[in-house]
Amino acid sequence: MASQVLVAANRGPLSYQLGDDGTLTARRGGGGLVSGLSAALARQPEALWICAALSEADREAVRRGVSEPGVRMLDIDPTTYDDAYNGIANSVLWFTHHHLYDIPREPVFDAEFRRRWDSYVAYNHAFALALAQEAGEGAAVLVQDYHLALVPGELRELRPDLRIGHFTHTPWASREFLDMLPDDVRAQLMWGMLGADEVGFHTWAWAHSFMTAAQLDDERGIAEPKMAAGVDPREAPYVEKMTRGPVRHRRTNVAVYPLGVDGDELRALAHRPEVNDKLAALRAEVGDRRTIVRVDRTELSKNIVRGLLAYRELLTVHPEWRGRVVHLASAYPSRQDLAVYRSYTEAVRELAEQINEEFGTEDWQPVMVSVKDDFARSLAAYRLADVALVNPVRDGMNLVAKEIPVVSDAGCVLVLSTGAGAYGELREDALTVNPYDVSATADALHAALAMPAEERLERTKRLASAATALPPTDWFTAQLSALREA
Repeated sequence: MASQVLVAANRGPLSYQLGDDGTLTARRGGGGLVSGLSAALARQPEALWICAALSEADREAVRRGVSEPGVRMLDIDPTTYDDAYNGIANSVLWFTHHHLYDIPREPVFDAEFRRRWDSYVAYNHAFALALAQEAGEGAAVLVQDYHLALVPGELRELRPDLRIGHFTHTPWASREFLDMLPDDVRAQLMWGMLGADEVGFHTWAWAHSFMTAAQLDDERGIAEPKMAAGVDPREAPYVEKMTRGPVRHRRTNVAVYPLGVDGDELRALAHRPEVNDKLAALRAEVGDRRTIVRVDRTELSKNIVRGLLAYRELLTVHPEWRGRVVHLASAYPSRQDLAVYRSYTEAVRELAEQINEEFGTEDWQPVMVSVKDDFARSLAAYRLADVALVNPVRDGMNLVAKEIPVVSDAGCVLVLSTGAGAYGELREDALTVNPYDVSATADALHAALAMPAEERLERTKRLASAATALPPTDWFTAQLSALREA
């Protein structure tokens, strides 16, 4: 049966495990995006989620014809998938949008890049073809993230009747970084995105970067972004696109949907018995000391190393905090199949050890690093936080900045960098810092630790209110409504 609501994302709402006896067991997928979209799609009984088979067990499920209601997995050739996901999405597009290149050495666009780009095109083609096959007449299709940037353009050619949205969960690159891409690749990227009826971002900063790219790029006949007449500048602008071939003039709306958290659900999760046990264990280790909490993947954009340097400077410049504060740093290894990520993870571990060697005593460990992906422990750390440190150099949203104030037991001070997507919504009640300024971050940590309890509580209440303004179900529904009303 054809579907009227379709979601396309690299990762699906479930994964499979292959038992020793050959049986396949489905388990719910992880990650905030999966959780949010799963809750929203539960209210759309006709919806279908199209995703990639990520493991050998997933591929085996596809080969056997095993499926769960509302999910279709694509068995993409493993080499093609690896080239597209690791070779392009995570090694090129991620670095471009997050401005992470080591410019004297990177990027390099050679024959190997071209081979991988062909895989990225093939990977996107597989999704576009599946969506075209599964979608009912006039269906709404919501494509997720930079992995599938080409899908809207190709799907528009295959099924011009569909209403297509694309949401980018990362920043969008400045023109200077976008121009590093080969001209034809940049043009293909923009052509793909502008196949959508609406493209969405977490913040206006990323939306304006996209519109600037569309304005200056004329390889595909993209016209200047314009604001709809009589529309408040804070409302969705649009860019007009003239496609080649038969004359078709159409427009792509550019909108902002700042994803928030479901406060009730998050607080319920944070008070489960398992979390209470983790909290008791942390309190036993920390004692009556103050806590500075961060929870990140060891992702290059998260700026963990500078955060640790700032903590070391805090202990150096303000020795009164020695023995009185503990830095709880959950740094889960990320993308360890890429050498640069392995190196960064090791740098985080080594710096934490150096701080402990320099300042630690028999009864005080300044930094407690957890490298295990333990959601229950993270929630326990959220509840225990006196200070939350969220200092990315560049981030699409960074939901941790919203999650910690929502579940903090006694209120926490948020130290937030200007590079976080959440900065625009939370800056008035956070202590904001330049992510590159280690000394300013150390000063902010000192101010946060010294802040009076009453002020800390008031700030936390306002932060929690802002954080829950657009929970995942409302976030998804708003985009779906915009597509249906287009």
